[in-house]
Amino acid sequence: MAIVNVSLQVIPNVPENQIYSVVDKVIEMIATSGVKYEVGPMETTMEGELDFLMEIVKKAQDICVSEGASRVCSVVKIDYKKEGVTMDEKISKYR
Repeated sequence: MAIVNVSLQVIPNVPENQIYSVVDKVIEMIATSGVKYEVGPMETTMEGELDFLMEIVKKAQDICVSEGASRVCSVVKIDYKKEGVTMDEKISKYR
C-alpha cells in the first residue's frame, strides 16, 4: 500500500486546564508508534500506511476517553495518491 499523510486534531471534552495533558498523551502514543510525524499548533501530521494510521486515530479516541473526556471531536485529513505522498516532498522547500 502507498505511503499517505494523515493529519489528526483531537478535541477532548475535558476541563480547559486538562486539554493539553490529554493531547500530550495522544502525541506520546503517536511518537511510540514508530511512524514519522510532525506536531503542529493545530494538528499532528503522520506518514505511513493508511490502515496503520487509522488504527492510531482510533487509539487516540480511546486515550482521550480513558483520560476523562466525556466526548471527543476529531478532525482527520488524508492526503493520498496512488504512488504515495510524503511530508518531505510537500514541505522540504520551506525548511
